[in-house]
Amino acid sequence: MEFNWLYTFLTAAETGNFRKTAEILYISQPSVTVHIKQLEKEIGVLLFHREGKKVKLTEDGKRYLDHAKKLIAVYENGLEDLASFSQGYTSKLILAISPLIADTILPFVLKRYLNKHPETEISVKIIESEHIEQAVLNDEVDIGLSCLPTSNSNLICNLLYRDKVILVCTHDGRDSESAPPLEEAEVFELNYLLTHNHPGYWGGLIKTIKAKYPGVRMMKVSQVHITKRFIIEGLGVSFLPASTVRRELLEGRMLEVDCHSIQLPDANTYALTKYDHSKQREFLSFVSNHRI
Repeated sequence: MEFNWLYTFLTAAETGNFRKTAEILYISQPSVTVHIKQLEKEIGVLLFHREGKKVKLTEDGKRYLDHAKKLIAVYENGLEDLASFSQGYTSKLILAISPLIADTILPFVLKRYLNKHPETEISVKIIESEHIEQAVLNDEVDIGLSCLPTSNSNLICNLLYRDKVILVCTHDGRDSESAPPLEEAEVFELNYLLTHNHPGYWGGLIKTIKAKYPGVRMMKVSQVHITKRFIIEGLGVSFLPASTVRRELLEGRMLEVDCHSIQLPDANTYALTKYDHSKQREFLSFVSNHRI
């Protein structure tokens, strides 16, 4: 069996048109027909019904579609593995990282890891914490770094970090040494509270804030980098993990507001794995020894 036949079959199944298939694959339309006929002869079933200029999968063709995708995936993974080996890589890790965790010093930690382990090829997928668990379960990634734990018995969940959550606002331009400290109640009275930028702690925190400040105005902003932009522009204030605003505080673009009446939660980072393999353990041991 030629893999070109499979590529032609998958493309034709997607387009439903042999002419478009030929254009996408940069081959002639008669070649498309030949590829499909050869594949049908090889597997012994009819794959397409013709409907005018369009083609439609037969019942057998639809059933074979998933098998063809798996064959192509195995073939391409093999080529990718050989290419990595030829470049000097002897191992590979695929990571799923939540956008919020990726906004910390994690890139710096990854750089240090790669400097120490140049034989390891790392691929990173940025995935929301809510979906990382499924990516690990489906073997799409080797390790998930998530803001949420898992109770799935098929996964291993380790707490990597506890990060302090703080209330931050835009810098008011006043001298931090001579100006009086910002008052918690005044900050909530004058600003929108930007919420839901972290999947782990907002549910309980909102109840606590509303009980203390029932008149507080809230605005949902789901992404932490957008939340920070809004804060710097003076559109609101928010509770964020300290690690995600370290640079903004040092550069004087944000101020921390002391909270005396609100019990602040921690923002946790969890490592999710499906297998207890040595490469995963080595990586997580390295990462856990660096404060994010």
